[in-house]
Amino acid sequence: MVRVVFGSIVAGLVQFIIGALAWATPIRKLALATLDDAHTAQIQSALASALTATGSGTYFIPSSETAAGTILLGTGPVALIHFNTHGFPPMAPSSLLTGLILSIFVMLLVGLAVQQLPDFSSRMRTAALFAVATVAYFAFSLPVYNFYMPWAWWVFLGIEEFIAFTLGAFVLIRWFMPAASEQTQHPVR
Repeated sequence: MVRVVFGSIVAGLVQFIIGALAWATPIRKLALATLDDAHTAQIQSALASALTATGSGTYFIPSSETAAGTILLGTGPVALIHFNTHGFPPMAPSSLLTGLILSIFVMLLVGLAVQQLPDFSSRMRTAALFAVATVAYFAFSLPVYNFYMPWAWWVFLGIEEFIAFTLGAFVLIRWFMPAASEQTQHPVR
């Protein structure tokens, strides 16, 4: 069990590094559309004047809860806006630490889930299926059910999450879990 816990820490770091490479380097431009500074300031000003009074939250614009909103929804443009009335730094250390802890916890769950399986290939196959299932549901269900959303963000997110999860699981299973021969000699209880 100690090996699984230590391996989860290393595997969580692998996940964290993959996420950093995807989101803190220019490759993230594959997922994000950009605007120049003038247009960004114009939109930020419009958001501040229209949404600050109602506060932080997620806004579906236009709202389909009224007849006028339904008509506007049909003509577009539409947006799902995650709005925060306060500014924040580009990289918050507390968020990075929380993300690292989450990655370690997820890898610990993977280790606990596959430790009873007999060998590397069955463990890795199971972990890869977990990765496919979670990415398919949690990343791709959003643009499927919210069909107006552009797919680029979600595909990038899904690919990054699949790679990070699978490589983290590979490190954990390959180097920190007992081989099939060790497990039959010392079964896990």
